[in-house]
Amino acid sequence: MVGHVRAQVLDSHCHAWRVWPYSPLVPDERHRGSIDQLIYEMDVHGVAEALVVCARIDNNPDNIDYVAFAHERYPRRLRVVADLDCTWSPTHHAPGSAQRLIDLDDRYDLEGFTHYVHRDNDGWLRSDEADGVFRVAADRGLLVSLAASPAWQADLRDIASRYPSVPILCHHLGGIRTAAGLDLESLEPLLRSAAVPNIYIKVSGFHYAATAQWDYPWPSVVRAFELIYNEFGANRLCWASDFPASSRYCTYRQTVEVVRSHCGFLSAADLDAIFGETLRKILARPRP
Repeated sequence: MVGHVRAQVLDSHCHAWRVWPYSPLVPDERHRGSIDQLIYEMDVHGVAEALVVCARIDNNPDNIDYVAFAHERYPRRLRVVADLDCTWSPTHHAPGSAQRLIDLDDRYDLEGFTHYVHRDNDGWLRSDEADGVFRVAADRGLLVSLAASPAWQADLRDIASRYPSVPILCHHLGGIRTAAGLDLESLEPLLRSAAVPNIYIKVSGFHYAATAQWDYPWPSVVRAFELIYNEFGANRLCWASDFPASSRYCTYRQTVEVVRSHCGFLSAADLDAIFGETLRKILARPRP
């Protein structure tokens, strides 16, 4: 599949749901975003292993259970990243988040947890609640998968610096947005986070950042990604498919090809790092 990538491919961000959660509805709602479909896409595209980011949205309140059971079926292919107090949850930024994380980790074989926040920064990362969550992550060797806009990056740098053993993977190019002209000012808070070595960026979701979401290969976003690459380097970047959410805007292959075929600034060694080696090193880190 990935002709210029010599190492095994790892996916740092995908999903799987028992029931398709998006509009418009689909006729095969119990298959379109299922674990079986995810494994099929991984097999077709040569993806050895994936972090499955849980999201208990719409008709999927049991999504962590669903993904954890899939991990038991495919222990060498899938790793569980639990949904913790995301924006759709009634416990979003409510007291007790650290204990809820402990309870999740005790129940499931977690690789880490994901936390989605609103685009505007509400200050949660500066709170004692957030500090408690990151302390649990450090004590238990969990990674953090964070969906946040660049407005959160200054606070993220502060808490990441206090917990240097916790890998933090920022979703979808750090939540940037581009327009017809590249907005360098909006990128600056994200680019500054390159100074903190445990902050990583998922190379995914180009369509989310584009003004025209169907405009593959999203040239304005590729230009923004080059700036991210220049600051972070390939060893802090992890490719992700965002399957099946991405299938609303592009094919699985296009999530690969936008990086492999349309980012001419990347060397063969860079591609190896982005498509697997960076994430492999994160997964192989010493854990308590």
